[in-house]
Order: sequence, then C-alpha cells, then structure tokens
Amino acid sequence: MKYQIIPVTPFQQNCTLLWCETTLKAAVVDPGGNLERIYAAIEQLGVTLDKILLTHGHIDHVGAAAKLADETGVAIEGPHSDDSFWLENLPRQSQNFGFAHCDAFEPARYLEEGETVSVGDCSLEVIHCPGHTPGHIVLFNREAKLALVGDVLFRGSIGRTDFPGSNHSALIHSITQKLWPLGNDVAFIPGHGTMSTFAEERAHNPFVADQLLD
Repeated sequence: MKYQIIPVTPFQQNCTLLWCETTLKAAVVDPGGNLERIYAAIEQLGVTLDKILLTHGHIDHVGAAAKLADETGVAIEGPHSDDSFWLENLPRQSQNFGFAHCDAFEPARYLEEGETVSVGDCSLEVIHCPGHTPGHIVLFNREAKLALVGDVLFRGSIGRTDFPGSNHSALIHSITQKLWPLGNDVAFIPGHGTMSTFAEERAHNPFVADQLLD
C-alpha cells in the first residue's frame, strides 16, 4: 500500500490518499476540505478513487466528504456509529469553527471494531478507538505496518478530550491497549503534524510514554 499526505483546511489536517499498487484503486481518508488539492493528487498519481474513509466526525476531517462523494459517485465509509451526532451537527460545527457551511450527512456504511475495508488488493483493519470522540476509528494496514490514527495520537501529544462525548481515560486506554499491541515498528499518520512510530511515542510522548504509565 502506498500513500500521500495532503494537508487541507486552515487546521492543516492530514488528508491521506491511499492506493493499491497492483490495481491503482485508491481511498481518500478524512477529506476535510480543499478538494482541488485532492483531485490534483489523484490525477498526478493516475489512481482511481474507489471510496472515502472517515476516522471521526469533526469538520476538519469530514467537511468535503459529502461533496467528494456526490461528485465522484463513490461511497463514504466510517466512522463508527457513535460519531453519528457529530455528522448530524455539521452545520453547527461549521459555524463554531469558522468553516464554510457544511450540511449533515450519513455515510453509506458505519464501521465497527474488527471489520476490514478493502482498497484494491490491500486491506485495512478497523479499530474502534474512542476518547477524542466516541466513534473514532483507526485504520491499520498490517502488511505495511501503517496506521491512520486521526486525532487519537500525535507526535509528542494526544487528542483533545474537551469536546462533547470525549473521555480522557478512554483515550489513554485506546492508545495503550489497542494501538501499542500492533507493534513498536508501526508508523502512523496523525490527523495533524508529522508522522511518527509507536516506539517513538512509547519512549518519549509526555502523555503516554511507558515510564509514565507503569
């Protein structure tokens, strides 16, 4: 599986274009905005968009998803159904965060723990990781040892837990009990900022380093 990170929105959210090298089928993960950048990357790479995947319901991650789906005819999958209230409240989110108006929408498929999503011949495992939002999911490609973690974990930080439905202890549990067991050699793409590895965060992250939680 190959990928390209496309920063979008004033929040510099990491939209990710994933594709299968064999079939050139692709998925866009968290298209928060700036569709022109996403279309340009798809055209430049010569891939075919097959689906849209969402890690959670915050507007900087989903703001352009419905428009992209309408324009391309592909389906939206994710997040977990526990984030449905965030998608229903997109008009209010757009107002609160200074984004252009965004209508509410419902994905074609909510994703559950243990399910898989295919991108061409590649497979992504769905891991339900509540905390930042109740329906947040992480997408994991075991062959590439790559995780798309949205706003669960960042280089040197963790997701905010001051939103409605957030839960700090649940977030810590998601990171330490669901992500760490995937392996220290897993690289991850966060929702914002630069990539890192689970080993790096277990050693140095001031919120979830192993020495802090023993």
